[in-house]
Amino acid sequence: MTNERRVLIHRDKATLAGAVAARFLTKTIDVIESEGDAHVVLTGGTMGIAVLAAINASPARDSLDWSRVTFWWGDERWLPRDDPERNERQAREALLDHLSIDESQVHAFPAVGDYPDVDAAAAAYARELEAAAPEGARYPRFDITFLGVGPDGHIASLFPGSDGIREREATVIGVRNAPKPPPERLSLTLPVINSSQRLFMVLAGADKASVLGLALADASVEEVPVAGVQGIRRTVFFVDQEAAAEVPENLIAPQNYWTAADAQ
Repeated sequence: MTNERRVLIHRDKATLAGAVAARFLTKTIDVIESEGDAHVVLTGGTMGIAVLAAINASPARDSLDWSRVTFWWGDERWLPRDDPERNERQAREALLDHLSIDESQVHAFPAVGDYPDVDAAAAAYARELEAAAPEGARYPRFDITFLGVGPDGHIASLFPGSDGIREREATVIGVRNAPKPPPERLSLTLPVINSSQRLFMVLAGADKASVLGLALADASVEEVPVAGVQGIRRTVFFVDQEAAAEVPENLIAPQNYWTAADAQ
C-alpha cells in the first residue's frame, strides 16, 4: 500500500483529542483483526496525554482487546521513575493504569537509577526492541506511532540541528544538552519512527501553525525534523483550527488532504 499523507482539521483541542482517540480505537481494532496484535508507540506532551485521556473516557474503550496491544514510547525524559514529568508516568495516569493489561505489555524507557547514564539506557532499550522484533529485525512492527511536534519542529527528542536527527544506524539514542528541559533524554531515531505503518501527529495551537506549514512544504529535515516523518502506509497530521490557520490553502486543499468532514 502506498503512503498517504493527510491533514485532518478539527475545531479546537478538545474536539481534536476526541477525534484522534476515536480514530485510534477504530484503527487498532482493525489491526488486531488483521495482524493478531498491535504495537503502539506513545508520546508525551499536552496533546499526547490529552489523547490518551480521551481514549480512556471513550465509551468504545473496552471494545478493543487491550491484551493484544503492546506499548512503547518514542522518547522519554531522563528522570527518576516516579517523576511527574516522565512521559511514562503521565501515560499511566491518563490511560494505562485504567486498562486490564499485563505489565509485560508496557515497555517504558529506563529511568535514572536503572543505568549509569543515558547511553547505557539507550543501549538497553535497543536490546529490548530487538528482543521483541521478528527474526532478523531490530525492532517490532509498529502499527501506530503517536508524535507530538514542538514549535521548533522537533519530534520525539530529535531537535533541529542536533546529531540525533542525523542518526541512521542506532535505533535508540541518548540525548544530552537538549534545548528544553530536562537536558538529558532518550529517543527513538528517525528511521525507527518512519518504520511505523501509521504515524499520527497531533498539533494544536497557534504556535504550531508555522512549523506545520514548513513540514507540509518539505522543509529541511535538519532545520524542521517533523518534515522528515513518513509512515509506511499513512502519515496523518491531526490539527486544530489554530494550528492550521497559517498553512497555505493549496497545502490543505480537499483534493490533497482530508478535513474532519471528509473523515466522517
